[in-house]
Amino acid sequence: MFKIPAKHLDWQINSPQVMGILNITPDSFYEASRHSNIESALAQADLFIQEGVNIIDIGAQSTRPGANMEGAAIEIERLVPIVKAIIEKYPQQLISVDTFYASVAEAALEAGAHIINDISCASIDENILTVVAKYNAGYIGMHLTGGIDSMHKVEPREDIIKSIISYFEVKKKLLAKYGIHHWVIDPGFGFGKTIEENFTIIRKLDSLKILGLPILVGASRKSSLYKTLGIESKEALNATTVANTVALLNGASILRVHDVKEAAEIIQLLHYLK
Repeated sequence: MFKIPAKHLDWQINSPQVMGILNITPDSFYEASRHSNIESALAQADLFIQEGVNIIDIGAQSTRPGANMEGAAIEIERLVPIVKAIIEKYPQQLISVDTFYASVAEAALEAGAHIINDISCASIDENILTVVAKYNAGYIGMHLTGGIDSMHKVEPREDIIKSIISYFEVKKKLLAKYGIHHWVIDPGFGFGKTIEENFTIIRKLDSLKILGLPILVGASRKSSLYKTLGIESKEALNATTVANTVALLNGASILRVHDVKEAAEIIQLLHYLK
């Protein structure tokens, strides 16, 4: 259904895919997702691949509320060795890097990554699009209304879905100027949105199909889920499964998750149920 550039690899999205979150930060909101060395990161990559992951998404900067923004140099220092180690062991595995800095994107793509997952959709550093185009890399752009210091601030609006569609219509024109026409949109569950807006995104996800691009949903263990139930992120696997199931039924192409096995099982069961 969708074919997205990913350097030399063939990235086709003909059925829902699973993106596994590999955090190499000391402060990501879900403690079990943190990995501090190459051995630990490789072990997690091994497990993800066994469980049926399609894309491994590596992040070296936490974007949780209150996180310390440590800068591009530290991201590069953390990312490059781990990207190289995973690519060396699994040369055909799609690797995404979660960053909004052009310099980090270039270092990661040079190290072997294939996709840039940019939570700002080039709002923070537009040069990232030059880098993506240069390497013919995959690109994921997220709906974000704030900047580095205000990405979790909720802005007043009447209709979150209309706001997201309007945002991506503008971004499609911007990316087209760089020759980027085939990419992935992320409505930004949990970033600068109320709990009600986050649930509206999942409920009305199919409205975003009008944009003609594959849709990634990243609701995994986020606060809108666990706060609604009065639990903690470590207890929110079941809540995540419910949100991901509804998202898939409403047109999600990619699930970005901490728990790959469970997400892959949802996709498998929905395939048979349909």
